[in-house]
Amino acid sequence: METAIQEAAQLADRLRAIEGLHLETAVPLKAHTRFDVGGPADLFARAANPSALGEAFVATRRAGIPFYLLGDGTNVVASDEGFRGLVARYAADGLVYRDGAVEADAGGSLQALVDLTVEHGLEGLHTLERIPGSVGGAIYGNAGAYGNQIDQFVQRVDFLDGTRVRSFGPRECEFEYRESIFKRRKDWLIIGVRLVLPRGDPAALRLRAAEIREIRDEKFPPTMHCAGSIFKNLYLESLPPGVAEEVPARAVRSGKVASAFFLERVGAKGMRNGGIEIASYHANLLYNRGGGTAAQIHELVIELKRRVRESFGFELEEEVQYAG
Repeated sequence: METAIQEAAQLADRLRAIEGLHLETAVPLKAHTRFDVGGPADLFARAANPSALGEAFVATRRAGIPFYLLGDGTNVVASDEGFRGLVARYAADGLVYRDGAVEADAGGSLQALVDLTVEHGLEGLHTLERIPGSVGGAIYGNAGAYGNQIDQFVQRVDFLDGTRVRSFGPRECEFEYRESIFKRRKDWLIIGVRLVLPRGDPAALRLRAAEIREIRDEKFPPTMHCAGSIFKNLYLESLPPGVAEEVPARAVRSGKVASAFFLERVGAKGMRNGGIEIASYHANLLYNRGGGTAAQIHELVIELKRRVRESFGFELEEEVQYAG
């Protein structure tokens, strides 16, 4: 135990020497996650540029201490025990429009990116209106809504492989529904993206974005401590044949069935575990009504997965990521 404490102290000294890195200790992760859960991270750093982020990552790995790159924490369940290592946030938030293309730093706000594209009459990302989170998080999880996903517009993703900057095109990123190669390669740290979008009518885009904002604010109020939908939707073709045959056509969109369709049938709405509750109006929405814990979220998730598995014969998969 004493050796581990000494190693952490030595690492902290090395991290404080990195230019462009701001380091804190014992930072509560609940303050950095929308679920409002999570104990303290031993070390918490904000990196102002790729060099600082890369140096922090390499120093942490060399010390044999866990590293976790956190975006805006909108889709993360942080452990009640915290994180025994370094949690890093990439703070660069540059956003540039030029000749129909947009370049965005990973640390910037997804909403700011959406606003910029709408302002310049670029069509596609307006359907991501009001999805909380960072640009990097949107690429990492291939964010999407209302028929569009961000990968449709990606020309290039820049990332750190250790301290070296590399770039991938959309094919190399291996984008799928709520997936990318970066979910499997935690050692590849997204630092930016270049997007190319088609022209649209600015007035029509603003109107549609406003409509989506109203819908999302009613379903997922900005003050609600939640991660949006907790489970991924399911491809109809992936369901057991007997189950797929029972799904009405109205419940299928773009070849997928909402997890809420099945969760509602196993009595999910209104379930509660301590301070964590499932919305009475949306069976795939877990939220912290006050005083909830990560353990309570996890227990409720396990119970929901069990009910769906025993009733329908398939496994739900979380959209949320776990830290610690």
